[in-house]
Amino acid sequence: MSLQAEEERVVTLPVRGAGSPARAVAAAGPEDAIDRALQALNTDRLRDDYQSQSSFLYLSEFLPADATQQLIDAANALLPEVNRNYLPGHKAGGSVSRHTIDRLAPYIAELYRSPRLIAWLEKITGDRLQLSPEDDPHAYALYYYTRAGDHIGWHYDTSYYDGRRYTVLFGVIDNSSCKLDYELHTKDPNKADVPGSVQYPPGALILFDGDKLRHRVTPSLEGEMRVSLTLEYVTDPNMRPWRRFISNMKDAIAYFGFRQVFRKAFGGKV
Repeated sequence: MSLQAEEERVVTLPVRGAGSPARAVAAAGPEDAIDRALQALNTDRLRDDYQSQSSFLYLSEFLPADATQQLIDAANALLPEVNRNYLPGHKAGGSVSRHTIDRLAPYIAELYRSPRLIAWLEKITGDRLQLSPEDDPHAYALYYYTRAGDHIGWHYDTSYYDGRRYTVLFGVIDNSSCKLDYELHTKDPNKADVPGSVQYPPGALILFDGDKLRHRVTPSLEGEMRVSLTLEYVTDPNMRPWRRFISNMKDAIAYFGFRQVFRKAFGGKV
């Protein structure tokens, strides 16, 4: 599929019980959306679920429809900015880093920094969470599966920081057969591994400790489209120089390209 064809694949989310798309609803800020999302949740029960599943939580419904539509609109608008990547035997797909998002989709940046969202995540994880450093292209990023065979193989979201790194996934667009396969308890010698699989819809949320959850995304088929948003929070934003080098090279080759990752060398231009 050509890039031009991908750019024409605009998706909207219908509002439940209404005949018009969610974009017709007056857009509210992310803090309001998070407030509405949290009203329906039992945080104590969800914290127990998270802990019993070795730092993993899946909610099939989280973001309200109007907030989800904001993400869908951003994903559609950023299609021309997608950096395609391919690692034989491991991954194929496209990515848009936080640096491009900062310029063209500020709603996502606001969602990432939402004090209410961060406070809720801290209650679930039991950790004091911090934003990823401003030069981290993974802090918040969109991941696109738009061609047959797009996928990512089994991996952990390894933290190169001195502390832990938590991953939040939001479903954005899912006109696909792709699934997130995962294995729980792989780092706990006292528990047997437990496999699972979800096909998370727009507005769904997944939260996990990146060093504990082994996971993959299964290959897409011809004509399918899947986009997810990833937010990364850390407990310690410090990173040792040799780990920084490894992290930067991985991000440049496997995700965002050298211009995005090494912005300073390119005069800060992306």
